[in-house]
Amino acid sequence: MKKVLQIFLISLFLTSCKGVEKDKESGTDKTVFRYNESAGISTLDPAFVRGFEDFIAVSQVFNGLVSLNSKLDVVPSIADRWEISENGKEYTFYLRNDVYFHDNENFQGGKGRLVTADDVIYSFLRIIDPNTASSGKYVFQNIDRSELSKFKGMIAVDDFTIKIFLKEPQPSFIFQLSLPFCSIVPSEVIEKYGLDFGQHPVGTGPFMFKSWKPEIKLVMVKNKNYFERDEDGVRLPYLDAVSVSFMKTKSQEYLRFKMGKLDMISGLSEDDKDELITNTGKLRAEMQDDFHLQKLPWLNTEYLGILMDVRMESVKNSPLKNKLVRQAIGYGIDRDEIIKYQKNSIGKPASKGFVPEGMPGFDDYKIEGFNFNFERAQQLLVEAGYPNGEGAPEITLVATVEFQSLCQYLQKAMGNLGLKVNIDIHTTSSMTQRIALFDVNFYRKSWVADYPDAINYFQLFYSNNFYPENGSNYTHFDSPEYDLLYEAALYENNDVTRYDLYKKMQLLIQEEVPVIPLFYAETFRCVNNKVDGLEGNSLNMLSLKRVKVEQK
Repeated sequence: MKKVLQIFLISLFLTSCKGVEKDKESGTDKTVFRYNESAGISTLDPAFVRGFEDFIAVSQVFNGLVSLNSKLDVVPSIADRWEISENGKEYTFYLRNDVYFHDNENFQGGKGRLVTADDVIYSFLRIIDPNTASSGKYVFQNIDRSELSKFKGMIAVDDFTIKIFLKEPQPSFIFQLSLPFCSIVPSEVIEKYGLDFGQHPVGTGPFMFKSWKPEIKLVMVKNKNYFERDEDGVRLPYLDAVSVSFMKTKSQEYLRFKMGKLDMISGLSEDDKDELITNTGKLRAEMQDDFHLQKLPWLNTEYLGILMDVRMESVKNSPLKNKLVRQAIGYGIDRDEIIKYQKNSIGKPASKGFVPEGMPGFDDYKIEGFNFNFERAQQLLVEAGYPNGEGAPEITLVATVEFQSLCQYLQKAMGNLGLKVNIDIHTTSSMTQRIALFDVNFYRKSWVADYPDAINYFQLFYSNNFYPENGSNYTHFDSPEYDLLYEAALYENNDVTRYDLYKKMQLLIQEEVPVIPLFYAETFRCVNNKVDGLEGNSLNMLSLKRVKVEQK
């Protein structure tokens, strides 16, 4: 019976995958946008989102005070406008008076309730509450909740005005408020479902939760009372529904996309990329009648991480504890070749520092990073005491299976310098555990920004953020000079001064090499030509409220 039920559910899913579906009640056509999340979605509760798969789904159901547009500008959402005091410590938000939670049985009469300032305070205090254990609590770590603070951090001035007080000025704070963690949620529904709110989400967003069959499909339907309108006064969204499938493999996803069963795919497997795109990053001519590409700089740096903590056994006998060896590897990698042949020209060589292209202010703090320079790499190995790699112990590079081909290229590049490199492939969970236990000292990793400020990258090298106890400093890089620069940049309001601090941190990272940047990723979406109005940004987010699907 279990197998029969599985076959029935899969059949139901496949037969319902049409861009235009017939509504059973009205008999009219309904437009549905369909995409796949091979990694799955863990929750629809904003307090507990983890990966950007969760972020994308949650952003369809919920709104925060502010959001980010396609250019990464902060724009109004539930807050119609805001003011920041001259000292940068007091934020005043003025809310719209026409935002309603989705219809729900926990509201009086089952109709959506008006959102007020009290809902904002409730939502933010929920994230701060240690009992919630939200990973988004860092957003509010600078909130002034001391005994000396009159309002303990935030206050509802009236039904549609709130004030938030910071201990120190923090330029990144307004960006962080755009994160899904800061979505506004209704207390009635939270109190009804508790930790199960993620299975019964109620927000204010353009789409309402309809159903979720784990490993099969998530369905969200149009919020007919959504507060935003287009330039002609038409209420958004245009779509009637969004359908998210959870096929596990990229190849299966690609097959369904070619068959017209999905409206968009994001990223490709190694096996499929050559069929769809050329090695110059262009859509193949035979595909252009049906599909088009969307590419943007993605705030995602792919890199090699190096454990710097010489107390660890995995470091003690490694040649990587010598920074000259680390520098040699940095100069010994041809990033242009990686982009062209490994990535089919999707991405950019990471030759301007650790912070990726597309980050606001990038041109003001970029540096001359690692460019391919074989002769310099050889000379650095001589200075390190390992001419042509002679006498250097074997190095082990740890990665997951999807990056095996990339690691084989890196193995060859380091081998050309005379360095012996072994590739050790692990599952994601196994690799994460080994890094946490410091069993490995050399690994492929990436860092994806969750808000558009470079401080998001520099936090990875602050000594008070050592992983796993206190933050994401996986390498255990420890530099008092760097720490002082980071602390100054964290609260510096002046862009010119802050960007100068950023550049100095980039130069220190380049000199000491706790990481070797490989490439800056690009968002890659292939979209069916019948789809119009699909918007993304350099955080790889997905806005569906203006999407239209042509009815054929």
